[in-house]
Amino acid sequence: MKFFREIAGRIWAIWGLISFITTFLLIFLPSMISYLLPEPRGTAYLISVARVWMNVWLWLVGCPVRIKGKENFAPGCNYVVTCNHNSLLDIPLSSPYIPGTNKTIAKKSFAKVPLFGWFYSKGSVLVDRKNERSRRKSYDDMKAVLKKGMHICIYPEGTRNRSNEPLKKFYEGAFRLSTDTGHAVIPTLIFNTRKALPVNKPFFFLPTKLEMHFLPPVDPAGLTADQLKEKVFNIMKEYYTAHQ
Repeated sequence: MKFFREIAGRIWAIWGLISFITTFLLIFLPSMISYLLPEPRGTAYLISVARVWMNVWLWLVGCPVRIKGKENFAPGCNYVVTCNHNSLLDIPLSSPYIPGTNKTIAKKSFAKVPLFGWFYSKGSVLVDRKNERSRRKSYDDMKAVLKKGMHICIYPEGTRNRSNEPLKKFYEGAFRLSTDTGHAVIPTLIFNTRKALPVNKPFFFLPTKLEMHFLPPVDPAGLTADQLKEKVFNIMKEYYTAHQ
């Protein structure tokens, strides 16, 4: 049975890749209109196109998405959204389904991918983590995103969680951004992307029901960045453990 599952996972990965590229090419030109629009309208338009794309692609690959907690986004407010990170599938999933216009802090290296890099760059704050100057600039860019009324999405674990723990140790950046700007944190848990696209299996993909849960906002008032980081970490770990 395990052997047939491994074969099925490889076959479905081929379909996943073909359908991903095909549907991306269909939305590529419409998505580029976002560059002609002023911010935040340009990013809002891009997000709407991305949502249509993901609705279609995730349906094609048998990965329906259930969203919980949209009511935790108060009208007229924008937030620092912190997501757990178990799989490459988290990236195309998070941005389209966060309520409202948002940008994601993302690796600069992906911006070099032909065509996709233009789409990726428009919806992201790019950073080269190995470059101190790039990290400083990305922090200023994230502040600018919040100032324009958009959410900023951050994976505080930094990279995909390859451990057996519910969460990896958090970096401080998201929480320093929150305390510096006064914008509350929305802890967000993504479920089952590790089952669909495992981090430890190259070229393997299986149809899986996905979920994204937005938790009540955490106010940074009166907290240091380190205290806020610990508080959000404990909230996310407890929730993930109880619901995985």
